Amino acid sequence: MNQKLYMVSLGPGDVELLTLKALNAFKNCDAICVPTKSKNNSFTKSISFTIVSKALEILNVEKKIIPIYSPMQFMQEDWDNQAKTILDASKKYPNICFVTLGDAGVYSSIYYLLHRIKNISEELYENSEVIAGVTSFSAASARSKKALCLGDEQLLIRPINPRDDVKTTEILMRPKIGMDTKELGEGDFYTFENMYLDDEKITPSKISKVRKYMTLFINFAKRD
Repeated sequence: MNQKLYMVSLGPGDVELLTLKALNAFKNCDAICVPTKSKNNSFTKSISFTIVSKALEILNVEKKIIPIYSPMQFMQEDWDNQAKTILDASKKYPNICFVTLGDAGVYSSIYYLLHRIKNISEELYENSEVIAGVTSFSAASARSKKALCLGDEQLLIRPINPRDDVKTTEILMRPKIGMDTKELGEGDFYTFENMYLDDEKITPSKISKVRKYMTLFINFAKRD
């Protein structure tokens, strides 16, 4: 049985900020795993469930909704249990979604879960797709009509109450074509050129010279 796992970003709260990729994932899946902080699996106060419900109304489709208890206590056992629920669901439903508020790449549980899924089922991990979404701060910028960064300004995102030593991921943008990248230093670099275009190229390292205007470097935080 061919399986597909969509890890879907819901955006900051407005169903109209869902991407077409997210809507297509809902349309093509057989079941949607929705986190809830209620022990009885109630969705009474769930923003995620509200967004998913509205999206399904827009698509005029019905899907099996699978609650996933997510107490938001940042405990390993909780992520293990959530990953198990997703894996169990994948055995019953060929194509499933798991949803998260905001964007998957920013303070989301998605990569904790994918790490565990990979350790248990390499096949499901390889057949997974992370769907990006609108971040809360991007939406806040639009709501306030104030730019997050202009010209050569920098943008800093940091946790207000960190639990551990703070690690840093650097996003490096606006390089000049032909520039030597030695000045960017060393680290866990990825290079993204012309993302989502026909000539897209993603290199799991830092390329030596910039070839494309639409080039993005990410120096990922070193994690255990």
